[in-house]
Amino acid sequence: MKNRLLLELENLRKSINRETINPRVPNHLEIKDLSPLISMVAEARANYIEALLKLAETTQGKAPEPAQLNQLRQYREIFEELVTAVNALETVIQREYLDVRSDKKPAAF
Repeated sequence: MKNRLLLELENLRKSINRETINPRVPNHLEIKDLSPLISMVAEARANYIEALLKLAETTQGKAPEPAQLNQLRQYREIFEELVTAVNALETVIQREYLDVRSDKKPAAF
């Protein structure tokens, strides 16, 4: 009985999420549509690491002052927010809440 309820709950969740999310995404996503997202996260990661290295150079190995951490914190928040959003998109794709189209043509038989 419990397993059946959980299965029904999963089906309900999938149905509601598909009905809510799928119409909000124009067309069907393809891998080429995801490339700008991944590039954006990579840029955010690079900015964060670059800011860390500049901070270390500026402080010459000493602990930074609180004011010096503001820019680093902003870069981290941007990076973490983007990673969280891309992970949410990945979950949506994995759980089939969103239609995704393959860029590859089916193999000929």
